[in-house]
Amino acid sequence: MGGGGSTRRVTFEADENENITVVKGVRLSDSVIDRMKEPSGRQHRGSGAVNDEDLKKRIAEELALERARRDSEAQKKRLFGKLLERERISSNEHLTRAMLRERAASEEERQKAQRFARQLEEKERELKKHDAYYKEQLARLEERVKPYF
Repeated sequence: MGGGGSTRRVTFEADENENITVVKGVRLSDSVIDRMKEPSGRQHRGSGAVNDEDLKKRIAEELALERARRDSEAQKKRLFGKLLERERISSNEHLTRAMLRERAASEEERQKAQRFARQLEEKERELKKHDAYYKEQLARLEERVKPYF
């Protein structure tokens, strides 16, 4: 359990009265400090002071717990970040597929419209041919009928 790759040195020293252990180079949360203030149940030399070894052990345990909590939170953040990234990728893929489907549908509609336009032009040419043919036939009939009127 690393502390985020930290290489900081922690030192333990006793103060001038030899009553308190001073820990240098470590930042502790309020909850850790409160737990350290709780009576341990063990007495040192009958004076009510905490044994240095016990205190060092307790501080080390508290530091390990704090590191484990930070590592757990960091892992949760990484996992959440990975989850968000997967969701983003999935959403982008879905959007891309939808755009491609829409482009294909619009291209199909465009081709269909062109096909209908060509068919309409062909029908118009055919109708003009029929119109010309019928006009020609009508003119012949009128010529044949003219002597009778």
